Amino acid sequence: MILIVDDNQSNIFSLKKLLQSQNFPVDTANSGEQALSKALRNNYALIILDVQMPDMDGFEVAETLADYSKTKDIPIIFLSAVNTEKRFITKGYASGGIDYVTKPIDPDILLLKVETYYNIQEQNRKLKKSQQNLELEVKGRRETQVVMKSQLDHFQQMLEALPQIAFTLNQVGEIEFVNGRWFQYSKSEKHFPDIHPDDSVLVEEYRKQKDNLEIIALEVRIKNVETGEFRYHLLRMSPILVNKKIKNWVGTFTDINDQKRVEQEKDEFLSIASHELKTPLTSIKAYVQLLERKLKLDKSSPEAGYVAKVQHQIDKLNNLITDLLDISKIEHGKLKMNLQTNNLEEVIQNALETILHTHDENSIKIERHGQKPDFLMQFDSIRVEQVLINFLTNAIKYSPENNKVIVTTSVDEQDVKISVTDFGIGIPEYKQASVFDKFYRVEESSLQFQGMGIGLYICAEIIVQHGGSIGLSSVINEGSTFYFTLPRV
Repeated sequence: MILIVDDNQSNIFSLKKLLQSQNFPVDTANSGEQALSKALRNNYALIILDVQMPDMDGFEVAETLADYSKTKDIPIIFLSAVNTEKRFITKGYASGGIDYVTKPIDPDILLLKVETYYNIQEQNRKLKKSQQNLELEVKGRRETQVVMKSQLDHFQQMLEALPQIAFTLNQVGEIEFVNGRWFQYSKSEKHFPDIHPDDSVLVEEYRKQKDNLEIIALEVRIKNVETGEFRYHLLRMSPILVNKKIKNWVGTFTDINDQKRVEQEKDEFLSIASHELKTPLTSIKAYVQLLERKLKLDKSSPEAGYVAKVQHQIDKLNNLITDLLDISKIEHGKLKMNLQTNNLEEVIQNALETILHTHDENSIKIERHGQKPDFLMQFDSIRVEQVLINFLTNAIKYSPENNKVIVTTSVDEQDVKISVTDFGIGIPEYKQASVFDKFYRVEESSLQFQGMGIGLYICAEIIVQHGGSIGLSSVINEGSTFYFTLPRV
């Protein structure tokens, strides 16, 4: 906006019309005092100031405006019809004016001057505003950097306090930070610890999984710098995401060497104990059968019942030892599948007959649903039947109030899916992912139902070795469905 200051209303009127004809916004003041008051309240890009005015002339107004920080940079054009001598023009410039125009005014020349000074002032104002915004942005960034540095320092202190080896990677996998424990296994903060040749190569595993935006977890043996010993560690790397893109990674190596050694010793003990128990148990079973034949007991007599219970307990113990031997084979990679051409429907029927013969048929109801896989496939019939019997046994065991069981089979071009559904106690959702782990038992059922939690672990290994999948769905107090698939080819 342009401020016109003149004590002559006709001069103000004509000058205002001239400027408005070129679309300049205009304000007016008819005295020096009014001009000062308006200049302090409003923002003007240019002031056109008459020199000859009563009470306070134009020079005094300009000198006063120069004393205020808000108005000192406003450009001033002096207009005068009387004070046209050089000394007045010089005083005008000395008072803070940027130009001195004498009357009579050439409208075209005045408009060019006004447009020039107006544009310069507007550009200066925009430039100043941009500078202020830039200063604010720089200040904000500095404050953000201070906060981020404080947070980073706190984060690094936390990593230093961890009992594990801790590190961070940038988004391309380069090491950015390591804590002190890193140097027990690496001589340089830029190089990962040496990994045992038989274990997964860390870089390759990282490249495989880094684009999945998921936590990377694997067991590796890394070499201690001082002792040269390779120790088992659990490596976990978690991606830090910003707008669904990886910003960096936070990782830890947790020493699990002692735990792995204990597990290995336990597996060795189970293997040895199972083998040692198998021989005398076989003899006990044989002698009990001989005793039963020798005594020729009446099946309705109490003694015959006692012998039957002994045989039942021997069978349970034999199954337990067999499971422990299977676990030992799994741990040592010796559980092999005998793949042959078999009819899957016949195997399912054999499993159902086994369950019905070993349980009270009047209290168990097994229904068949879906398409029957009455065709030949390549699989280990003994092991697949073992999986089915395990599923069926569990379905009956964990459904004490309802012994109805549904076996559903479905067939497509790639797979055959077999499901066993019960209507028992169910499994909490947050525990379902662990039921196929070794020795895992759901706490809610462990006190009520006996077992070691190894059957499903063995089943999972059998199905995996067949190239199939295994899983479950369950709702508390409504029941569970366990299923597995076998590839048709």
